[in-house]
Amino acid sequence: MEIIQIVGLGLIATVLILIIKEQKPMFAFLLAAFTGILIFLFLVGKIASVIEVLENLAQRSGVNMIFLKTILKIIGIAYIAEFGAQIVRDAGQESVASKIELAGKILIMVMAIPIITVIIETVVKLIPG
Repeated sequence: MEIIQIVGLGLIATVLILIIKEQKPMFAFLLAAFTGILIFLFLVGKIASVIEVLENLAQRSGVNMIFLKTILKIIGIAYIAEFGAQIVRDAGQESVASKIELAGKILIMVMAIPIITVIIETVVKLIPG
């Protein structure tokens, strides 16, 4: 029951942050950031397992690995951008968080261009005439 450990860590960190925030807001922010990073590191092994399963499925089905790797990179960009934006929001910097999210969206769009190109080419080939 890893989720119980994660929620427990989050609750303990939240209580400590609320206590510390009154006296030392900078330490409260650092504790929040550290907790987020710790939870992320706890999940890295799970993420690696999911990626391994997806790669095995793609190999067995004959899907081009370049497409799978691109999709995994896009998912990674989305999660990292969201994680970074949340940490920056915790520090009270909403405008910077919005810029991080915008950058993530643009990078996702750039990464998706090869996949979109292949889809459009395939559709054009299917149209008679």
